[in-house]
Amino acid sequence: MGASIRWTARMRAVLRRWQSAPLIWLIVGGFVLMAATAIGTALTVDRFRQNAIESGRDSLESAVRLLARHFDREFADFAVLQKSIIAELESHGIESADVFRSEMGTLAVHEVLRAKASGWSDVAGANLFDSSGVLINSSRRWPVADISVADRGYFNRLKNDPASQEEIEVVPGRFGDGQAIVFARRVSGPHGEFLGIVTRAIAPEQLESFFASSGLGEDSSIAMHHQNGQLLGRIPQVDGMIGKNYRTGSPEQMAVFERTFVTTELASPIDGKQRIVAARLLTVVPLVIVATKSLDATLATWRTQTKFFVTVAVLSIGLLVLTLVLIFRQMTRRLSVEKQRLDTALNTMTQGLLMFDQDQRLIVCNRRYTDMYRLSTTVVKPGVHFRDVIQHRHDTGSFEGDVDAYCDAVLDGVGRIQSNIVETADGRLIEIKNQPGAGGGWLATHDDVTERIRSDERIAHMAHYDALTDLPNRVLMRGHLERRVAELAQGKPFAILYIDVDEFKGVNDSLGHEVGDELLRQVANRLRACVSGNDLVARLGGDEFAIVKAGTCDQAELTALAEQILTMLRRPVDCKGQEIATDASIGIAIAPDHGDNLDDLLKRADLAMYAAKSEGRGTFRIFVPEYDAKARLRRQLEIDLRLALGRGEFEVHYQPLVDLAANVVTGCEALLRWRHPARGMVSPVDFIPVAEDTGLISEIGEWVLRQACTEAASWPGDIHIAVNVSPVQFRSRTLALKVAAALAESGLAPGRLELEITETVLIRDDEEALTVLQQLRELGVRIALDDFGTGYSSLSYLHRFPFDKIKIDRSFISDIGEPEDSSPIVQAVVHMAAARHMATTAEGVETEAQREVLRKLGCSQMQGWLFSPAVPAAKLKQLLSNQAAAA
Repeated sequence: MGASIRWTARMRAVLRRWQSAPLIWLIVGGFVLMAATAIGTALTVDRFRQNAIESGRDSLESAVRLLARHFDREFADFAVLQKSIIAELESHGIESADVFRSEMGTLAVHEVLRAKASGWSDVAGANLFDSSGVLINSSRRWPVADISVADRGYFNRLKNDPASQEEIEVVPGRFGDGQAIVFARRVSGPHGEFLGIVTRAIAPEQLESFFASSGLGEDSSIAMHHQNGQLLGRIPQVDGMIGKNYRTGSPEQMAVFERTFVTTELASPIDGKQRIVAARLLTVVPLVIVATKSLDATLATWRTQTKFFVTVAVLSIGLLVLTLVLIFRQMTRRLSVEKQRLDTALNTMTQGLLMFDQDQRLIVCNRRYTDMYRLSTTVVKPGVHFRDVIQHRHDTGSFEGDVDAYCDAVLDGVGRIQSNIVETADGRLIEIKNQPGAGGGWLATHDDVTERIRSDERIAHMAHYDALTDLPNRVLMRGHLERRVAELAQGKPFAILYIDVDEFKGVNDSLGHEVGDELLRQVANRLRACVSGNDLVARLGGDEFAIVKAGTCDQAELTALAEQILTMLRRPVDCKGQEIATDASIGIAIAPDHGDNLDDLLKRADLAMYAAKSEGRGTFRIFVPEYDAKARLRRQLEIDLRLALGRGEFEVHYQPLVDLAANVVTGCEALLRWRHPARGMVSPVDFIPVAEDTGLISEIGEWVLRQACTEAASWPGDIHIAVNVSPVQFRSRTLALKVAAALAESGLAPGRLELEITETVLIRDDEEALTVLQQLRELGVRIALDDFGTGYSSLSYLHRFPFDKIKIDRSFISDIGEPEDSSPIVQAVVHMAAARHMATTAEGVETEAQREVLRKLGCSQMQGWLFSPAVPAAKLKQLLSNQAAAA
């Protein structure tokens, strides 16, 4: 800024020298003289032009008056002739058309017509037509030709309109070649009945030959029109124009046919030239005489005068300019040294710099500014207007946007400090600062801050975008949704799709984080491909994504989108050489149908997604109010579940395991029951998933383990206790320690404790699972594989893990004893278990037939309602006591 301040001081000194009084007055005087010369010349030229136009109008008006006077006399005589013929015909007192036709079609009448029509030169003479339009007599020939005018417009108008007595029309001639102007009059009977018409006709050439003698001069025309606009004759002739109607167009053109006398200026509808027009309506017949002369021809003399005056003015101004140039040349020499010093100071600055005066004219601009925007120094130079500078930037591509709006905004801020950052077309960021200057101008500096801003943007991008997929993160999506919610008032709906990748954790755990990360990137790319540019795809974290679909609340459209997403995601993905098949669960919430509050919409999309997961995964659900109710129930259930253990609401029931060979109870399975004070007994199907999702299953499972071990220690003999271990407990890595503690606390022998696990705990991490199982075996605890046969890799588990028992799922037991039952499958499991010295327990035995088949198949134990359901501890003790007494 030091250089800018010094530069400003020098500039002010130069301006003070430039604005010395003598030089200013000299310049002002020179411009005043040039302006006076130009204005005087312009006024003189304009006056001469008006005089030329007025003279042309006077000439046309005189010509039209003479022509109108001539044709008024001619057509008056013509009308008198026709009327005398009609009077002669009507004097016969004819009362009917038939009588008229018979009496008028005679040689005597022909002689009358011939006598009255003599002395007039026309096309066809006087002709008499009957009421049907057939020629019955003529002044030119006898007998008459077979001619009819029934198709003529003038005939039909006279016939059908009693008020119409005379018609004039240009028609194709039937008595000779070419066109004819027909003058027709009605012949009426004593009572006004239509008897026929009398016609006379002249050729347009007869009119035109008379017009040609008027001598109006070059580029002039004379024409006769019917008052209805039809052209009857014109000089010069124009092919095809006779008979056309010109009563259309501007009000000035319509006035030619409506007013008695008109002088105006308009564009000719015939040749398109601008013409002076004089028109006069004849008094005898509805005809108009129109005389025109082109404006160019009228102003020919004026142009010659104009050239002379302009030449004199240009020479005078040239002398004044030459004088001023000589003065400026002397001044330029005095300023050249100062200018060189200023240029050196300006062009060594790192910022682009401009200074404008109070008239928004550029005073100075340094080289850095023109180089920064690649501008032409022939355009951006002192004296150019600020708006022209910005327009040049726009034309050369370094400015995008509305030039006028930008200039208005800058000029509105003149007088105060302004600062803003703009982006050029090539991606650079320029900081522009405007500071007010002396006398109403301003100083502008342009600084390239691209690197600094880009660094800030990278930091901001990292805060709002996911580093793995480069999708918007939860923060950015929320801001986007806030804007969408605000637009709901404008009738712009939208939808939120929550997408959860199914079984992603299994992929991540089994194949490694690199494969899992690549899978997430592939999922992100496929989601991008499913939406348009107005939609937002975001990663919310982990394996959860979201799509904000703009401009729709159509469930059919959203259903199609969800199905497209599922189809795309189900295609196998190549991740680091591993081909992975994946799926997803999708929840959809629609605004404003499902709410106009951001948090409510997000919650309802989440509820719909969990509904899709709970209903089988790999599908989608659109939010319905029932999901909200279920969520409230689930939240309440979760709250009650957290309190249940402390309140002592849990109970452990025991279902006996019966030896099929000896038919005696050899063990019991501990099953958790919840006696809710308000709901009564809550099914494990309802609360166990909640306990697993919330992590409460670990604490509850430990309580069940301790309770079962304590209870089993009081049982007679060597009856063992089976306790289920959830996948959550199994993954805690402290399971063996907790089992040892329960055994020590209860005094139960380790060999009497049997832990039941499912295949789910094995598929996550084989090595870790094997380690935990080996720790349990070292305690002396028995291990049972529960729900065998419902997974997809059970056979490999039998080989790799040390199980003591296999529990055959009830789905294989329910149809045993029926045709085509599952007996072969059960037989195969029993044989495999026996080969590895494992016992087998059949679950869900409910009939004697099932028990007999299982005994024959060699199954070790059974469990089911056939013997006993799960019962409380007191009832189980009674059952065991009865069994001991019976023994």
